[in-house]
Amino acid sequence: MKKLDKYILKSFLIPFLATFFIILFVLVMQALWLAFDDLAGKGISIGIIFKFLWYTTLIVAPQALPIGVLLSSIMTLGSLSENYEFAAAKSAGVSLQRMVRPLVFFAILMSGLNFVFLNYVYPYAILKQINLKINIRKKQPALALVPGSFNSDIPNYQIKFDEKYGKEDNLLKNVLIYDLSAKKGNNKIISAKDGELISEEGSRYMTLKLNNGHFYEHHVDTKTSYRDRFRMKASYADFDEYILNIDISSFSDDDLDQIKHTKNFNMLSLKQLKDTLPDLKVGYDDYVVSRAKSLFRNSQAEDLYQLPDSLVNKELSSSILENFEIEKQRDIINSAISKVDRTINNFTANKNSFKYRRKVLNLYDIEFYNRVAFSLSCLILFFIGAPLGSIIRKGGMGLPMILAIAIYVLYFFTNTFGRNMAEESTLSAVAGSWLAVSIMLPLAIILTVRATQDKGLFDINGLFARIKNFFIKIFSFKKKTS
Repeated sequence: MKKLDKYILKSFLIPFLATFFIILFVLVMQALWLAFDDLAGKGISIGIIFKFLWYTTLIVAPQALPIGVLLSSIMTLGSLSENYEFAAAKSAGVSLQRMVRPLVFFAILMSGLNFVFLNYVYPYAILKQINLKINIRKKQPALALVPGSFNSDIPNYQIKFDEKYGKEDNLLKNVLIYDLSAKKGNNKIISAKDGELISEEGSRYMTLKLNNGHFYEHHVDTKTSYRDRFRMKASYADFDEYILNIDISSFSDDDLDQIKHTKNFNMLSLKQLKDTLPDLKVGYDDYVVSRAKSLFRNSQAEDLYQLPDSLVNKELSSSILENFEIEKQRDIINSAISKVDRTINNFTANKNSFKYRRKVLNLYDIEFYNRVAFSLSCLILFFIGAPLGSIIRKGGMGLPMILAIAIYVLYFFTNTFGRNMAEESTLSAVAGSWLAVSIMLPLAIILTVRATQDKGLFDINGLFARIKNFFIKIFSFKKKTS
């Protein structure tokens, strides 16, 4: 390797490593901040927290790598141009393409490394982190309770409350509990203005202390008839304090590394996604066909047929309803309205199921194409950052940092926008995954061409010259015709 290549690589690697680890640290701290409420003050050991941070580091590393390449390429090329080192090299007959050639190979290597990371390490980290979160919640059942909706994670109970507060987030406001332990439906209902969760380490029970509430239980005997069940007695009472002991022995598994959830779309490698997608598509197509057949049967469309002309009674009116009496017309119209309403309700009931199944299929499809598209981000952002740095001729952490953040925000926004549109079936999975690449690639080509031709970022003089020449041609043409 020549001395020039070593010098260029050394000038690039130092800011690259510095920016990469700084950005990686920022992204990890952001993820830790978002998960802080679930981890801090819950009796979780420091080893588990470090394990969570390690998995987070592996997850955000593919995001930090393109930012590091982009920022360091702007800084390195900007610094070399600012110090007239490019000018000295060009005067010695060394072109810009020759100078950045080792950096191009390095960017290709980083893209390959990013692909390997996204295909093997990223799914592994997602798998371990999600299962770790679930196991932590099982070890601390209070973490699994979410305000504003019914929580069914705790066996035999459905618990809803408006707010979780207090120093340890164990105080509940406006509690509603369905006790399903009798296996007879939600016949036992408990409501209270506030409550307190009490759980001791190693205990198989979690105590829920309720205050100022109401208790209702409908007594049902399964041996009686369906009609007589509604005549059975019920007991109800108001209480100042009510203690409910909930068996959480199924949550007391000490193995936090236990793996139970393995089928999420972001837990699979490309090969696994490729093997899973056909089964999902077949299942979705079968579901659509079955719903279509059900809709066809319910509408009784097979009963609609056209009689041959020889069998048509010419004495009957062409308007079908006029052939019936008023009472019969009313019955026919009411029956038709009922069938239409039933068909619409059937379709509405299945609409959310259609959306959910289609969304799940889209998520797997998007993940498959996005793994390849996002792995090219290092190479594309390098071909944006390197020519941009040589054009602005400014090194350091000031202007290059601002430009790098703006470019990556544009790239990340378009990538997220494309994924969201593909997730909602507005775009295909291929188009949504490659949207960011299709937008940033022309920018990279334009900047690279302008940098190799020693042109500025915006050629204002050239633009005015073209406008001037345009009007000169118009006026000269008018003079000739006149």
